[in-house]
Amino acid sequence: MPRDLIESLTSRMAEVAAATTELLATVDTLDDASLADASALPGWTRGHVLAHISRNADSLVNLLLWAHTGVETPQYASTTLRDADIELGASRPLAEQRADLVESADRLIGMARVPTAEQWQVEVRTRQGRPLPAHRIPWMRLQELRIHHVDLNAGYTPADWPADFVAELLAEVAADLGARPDAQPFEIQATDTGFGATVGTGDPRRKVAAPAASLLAWLLGRGADETLPAELPQLPDWR
Repeated sequence: MPRDLIESLTSRMAEVAAATTELLATVDTLDDASLADASALPGWTRGHVLAHISRNADSLVNLLLWAHTGVETPQYASTTLRDADIELGASRPLAEQRADLVESADRLIGMARVPTAEQWQVEVRTRQGRPLPAHRIPWMRLQELRIHHVDLNAGYTPADWPADFVAELLAEVAADLGARPDAQPFEIQATDTGFGATVGTGDPRRKVAAPAASLLAWLLGRGADETLPAELPQLPDWR
């Protein structure tokens, strides 16, 4: 088990590195002025999205330190400080934003080489208080990179997500939403992969069929594209 875990984590961190490179390629198409343009997230500019991605890397370093040392280290010192750091970093010039993305990513990748197989199994908590084993942290980072790459609103779309990423996350998100007490039951069917699931409990009276990436983007609250039906079930609030 430890050897299999380390091999799996090595593969996952390679995905993280590749997703970081893809994000930087998009960043290199921007300029200082475009960082002030609206992102796909309400109230956030592209600068906010980039600052958040950098600070997220540092927050995950904190969780890896917790797993490595056994000393509880919160992902963020507080929600107030997290939000202030993002707001402060949002208005920086592109060169500073890019350097921060690279340096924070390097800190995370470097720290991911430190824990032992046993330490990777230590339970930590996310900023929402959700417990999880440390070996889930690389998967958390991969989601942040690929989802917020779309949120940057700079040409990278859900259709650019790798198929294996979509398949893994779609199953997780459907299960997570289905466990919510405020989730009305409905079915989803991926027209391109054959994946199907029921979201929520009870008798589903609706079926939503679309390509897997479109379904995932919608379930993640990233809007509905033209491949989805005009009328869709109400989703629970992710907050």
